[in-house]
Amino acid sequence: MRNIFILLATLTSSTLFAQTATVYTTAAKSELRLSKAGTLSFKEMKQPLETQVCIFVDPDKKFQSVTGIGGTITDATAETYAKLNKASQQEFLNAYYDQGKGIGYSLARTTIHSSDFSSGSYTYIKEGDAALQSFSVAHDQQFRIPLIKQAIKAAGGKLPLFVSPWSPPAFMKSNKDMLKGGQLLPQYRDAWANYFVKFIKTYESLGIPVWGLTVQNEPMATQKWESCIFTAEEERDFIKEHLGPTLQKNGLADKKLIAWDHNRDQIYQRASTILKDPEAAKYVWGIGYHWYETWTGSDMLFNNVKLVHEAFPDKQLMLTEGCVEKFNVDSLSRWDLGERYGYSLINDFNSGVTAWTDWNMLLDDKGGPNHVGNFCFAPLHADSKTGNLIYTNSYYYLGHFSKFVRPGASRIASSSNRDKLLTTAFVNPDGKLAVIVMNRSNQSIPYYLWMGGKAAETTSLPHSISTFLIP
Repeated sequence: MRNIFILLATLTSSTLFAQTATVYTTAAKSELRLSKAGTLSFKEMKQPLETQVCIFVDPDKKFQSVTGIGGTITDATAETYAKLNKASQQEFLNAYYDQGKGIGYSLARTTIHSSDFSSGSYTYIKEGDAALQSFSVAHDQQFRIPLIKQAIKAAGGKLPLFVSPWSPPAFMKSNKDMLKGGQLLPQYRDAWANYFVKFIKTYESLGIPVWGLTVQNEPMATQKWESCIFTAEEERDFIKEHLGPTLQKNGLADKKLIAWDHNRDQIYQRASTILKDPEAAKYVWGIGYHWYETWTGSDMLFNNVKLVHEAFPDKQLMLTEGCVEKFNVDSLSRWDLGERYGYSLINDFNSGVTAWTDWNMLLDDKGGPNHVGNFCFAPLHADSKTGNLIYTNSYYYLGHFSKFVRPGASRIASSSNRDKLLTTAFVNPDGKLAVIVMNRSNQSIPYYLWMGGKAAETTSLPHSISTFLIP
């Protein structure tokens, strides 16, 4: 008996996996949409040849743990949802939050008062009320709060939510306007910090737990919509002298405070300025970022994200927003919509990210509503004539991650020996492996999924993404 225990102790996890893998695939020019596409069998395969295309997976090497994957409930999403018939509303909830019927979102974001994706610009107080005595979220109770509550229920009663402001009220800013940039005036820093507290406590009193918050959406962008500029030093000082202490003083020290919330291009400069100051860093859970800096289809500055992960390994990284801009109703079937998501998700997780959040979950068939004409794509759109939901392939590409990579999963080593195949992989809390392989080329590529001296032979279809579930 003792010898058996010694033998088991020497076995690695890679020798203990099941001999089969279930395949789910989404592919261009086919009917495959997150479709169960068969089962693979693993057979013994020692050293592969150089000529053999392989995805190598090593479950013994674990990296970061996954917090969740989800999308943002904006005013635009909530207003569009409210116009759907009851059947389409239930379809929406199932599509996003039911892991069996849909893609099992496990994370959410919403805005603190208005953003560009609102029907108009608004705050929760009367102009000039620095004491916040008029604070009320009555605006949100019409559309946004009811949807968030339904989303929490559809997700099984738990849905971590983080919140983000686009701009302080106009009177608190240097340009006296919620739009077009400007900066937070020094005399209102405490009032603005208290505004966060008011929002969080009000939402929680209404039955909506708040998991975290970002300091400022896109703090280096002067936009025609709600926006506010913070330099790295200003954000650092606001965190350590105002927002951090105010959250702590009001019993909200457990909320996950996320800095930056802008693009990958300046992420290291911003992170290093804030996190090298221990008085600011002690309040910061992680660094958030967007994907809008440049899009060439091949380089999205992932090395900057990885550098932050390496330099500050005790802090978390999350993509807090991404979408495809410049909406065109005739382009809803574009295949590259989904491929942009897949490319980003794979490279972001491989760079050390623990959480990933899409932008609008649902928009109308004009790419809005949006009060400044900044219309964009979403994974789902509502057909205003029929009331039906329109699924872009972004939804399916996102689903290859959110449906199969669950909160608490650990990323494991996964590598490709050909640049046409991209990969990342995870082990879930229930022990199941999820290996994701994406092919952006026009070619059908035969390859081996290799693990622990065994391999399963398969083929990656042109412009496809597959998830392999291995017990």
